Amino acid sequence: MLIVLIARDKPGALKTRLDNREAHLAYIEKTGVVTQAGPLLDAQGAMIGSLIVLDVSDLSSAEDWAANDPYNHAGLFESVEMIPWKKVI
Repeated sequence: MLIVLIARDKPGALKTRLDNREAHLAYIEKTGVVTQAGPLLDAQGAMIGSLIVLDVSDLSSAEDWAANDPYNHAGLFESVEMIPWKKVI
């Protein structure tokens, strides 16, 4: 099951994002369930959130993945939305 995770950073949290980026990327590599991922950008190109596509067995697994993400542990996100997704193209 594909789940799209859309997370928006707390205002002014770029330092938190950068300080935890290496651990976040290592977590992605270690867990092996991320098919696509990248930062959301504002009009000036600054990172303001994340879009992550997870390939997991169910929504609960996606929620567990998100709960254990180093970005979550660091308190980076203002909001997180998870939506089941069907890839067409």
